[in-house]
Amino acid sequence: MESPQKMMSLGCFLLLSLLAFSSCSHGAGDARVRNRRSLTLSHNLSKEYKPSVDDRLFGNSKLKQAYAALQAWKSSIYSDPMNFTSNWVGYDVCAYNGVVCAKAPYNDSLTVVAGVDLNHADIAGHLPDELGNLSDITLLHLNSNRFCGIVPKSFMNLKLLFELDLSNNRFVGPFPEVVLGLPELKFLDLRFNDFEGALPPELFSKDLDAIFLNNNRFHSTIPETLGKSPASVIVLSNNKFTGCLPSSIGGMAGRLEELILSDNDLSGCLPEEINMLNTTTVFDIGKNKFTGDLPRGMEYLQSLEMINIEGNEFRSRVPDTICTLPNLKSFTLSSNYFDALDPVCSPVALPGLEVDDRDNCLPQEQQQRDENVCRKALSEKVDCSAGNCRRPIKQEVPKPNPPPSPPPAPRPQPPKPQPAPVPAPKPMPYFAPAPTPTASKPLPAPAPITFKPAPVPVPSPEPEIPELWPEPAPAPAPAIPPVIYQSPPPPPPPLAQSPPPPPVFSPPPPPPRFFPPAPAPAPQVPEEAITIPFSFEPFQLPPNLGAHYVSPLRQPSRATKLKSFSSSTGYVLFHP
Repeated sequence: MESPQKMMSLGCFLLLSLLAFSSCSHGAGDARVRNRRSLTLSHNLSKEYKPSVDDRLFGNSKLKQAYAALQAWKSSIYSDPMNFTSNWVGYDVCAYNGVVCAKAPYNDSLTVVAGVDLNHADIAGHLPDELGNLSDITLLHLNSNRFCGIVPKSFMNLKLLFELDLSNNRFVGPFPEVVLGLPELKFLDLRFNDFEGALPPELFSKDLDAIFLNNNRFHSTIPETLGKSPASVIVLSNNKFTGCLPSSIGGMAGRLEELILSDNDLSGCLPEEINMLNTTTVFDIGKNKFTGDLPRGMEYLQSLEMINIEGNEFRSRVPDTICTLPNLKSFTLSSNYFDALDPVCSPVALPGLEVDDRDNCLPQEQQQRDENVCRKALSEKVDCSAGNCRRPIKQEVPKPNPPPSPPPAPRPQPPKPQPAPVPAPKPMPYFAPAPTPTASKPLPAPAPITFKPAPVPVPSPEPEIPELWPEPAPAPAPAIPPVIYQSPPPPPPPLAQSPPPPPVFSPPPPPPRFFPPAPAPAPQVPEEAITIPFSFEPFQLPPNLGAHYVSPLRQPSRATKLKSFSSSTGYVLFHP
């Protein structure tokens, strides 16, 4: 009896001992994990952390510092199925997979780590704080991996970083504002992650050439600073952006080439400022909640190659000016409520243009919405001029209308100069007092009267009517009347007998000529002077030549292209 009891006691003792040992070992394992993780925390490792290795193993202190950062990064990797970082051992960091070394731009004799490219390595892990010690890198490419967590604030030390690609990973948290402090950054790619919250307005004030934020969880309105961005490509699709498309978008004219805002919750009417985007080739606002009609003036988008407005609530007529854009190749307007389409926008009208007009309210078109659905939707009127995201242009349009009213004021003025020529013919019909007011001196009035009879015998020799105005205009014309007025004081009485005087007064004109002693030349010149005032034919002014207005030339599109690694940063690639 005693032996079985002793055996049971011994078994219980062994079982308890085993359990105690396993719990201790498990606790020790947890402690080692916690200790390992604590090594990557910023409060345990300083920015100038240096491993306890001989400095003589590295070419310079920069490479030793890079070695410490890369080893800390490798220790934070949980999974590397393709063994991409398997050779991250030893002190020759320039031989590590994905690590690029080059001569420092500020010192040709110094070799530094200039970039890290781990694209498509399928690595799982997080970014340790020590990466901030890679202060000489100009590119960091981590596309298509499984990195998680947040972007460390130590990235503020990457003052030379030109390209940052964190796309297609599992990063979380708000927009990493640390990137806004990178002075040389031009390419920012954060797409296909789990970033959330609002976009900082400073993002579009930064000198970036490409901004990719699509397929995240951003939830806010698009900042009004959008129009200040110098970027040529902006992609904000597949998020939860709400509100209006900022009217400041017109400020990107001449710079923006691609704007993609599809799959969001943007609403309201499109601002007319989009017509200023004369260099834009891709305009995609599909699958939002935009409404109303398309803005006027879209014919100014001369560089457009692709327009996508599908899946919205647009209505009214599709402007024919869109389909006639010279470079347009694709126009998608399906799933809206358009009720009129110009024949030129028909899918078969232009051979080189693809038009998708399905699921609209277009009569005599196939694959359209149900008639009842269209009637209900079109019965709800949308006034885009009532401050519905299109206020700036609509308010300025009526302002030019008042100014046209003042222009009528100048119109009465032109007739005033016209009466001036009318009195000129008045002297012709034997009205001595009438010519006196037209000419400041009373003497010129009788002058035309004496000339009128003379032309009767001499109309045939020189009927030069077009020279009617050239002679009175010059100064010598008024000089002649004074001489005539002094000599013909007697003629006024015969003036009453207008019919006989014509032959009698033909001789008097020669004496008033400038040279009375020379009879031969005198008759030739007076004939021109006499025939001019005598002609009763209507005078016709020469037609005015219309001024030609040359439309301003389109500013050349500025397509900012990302520079290559060596040309944009000044680095010369180093091959170890």
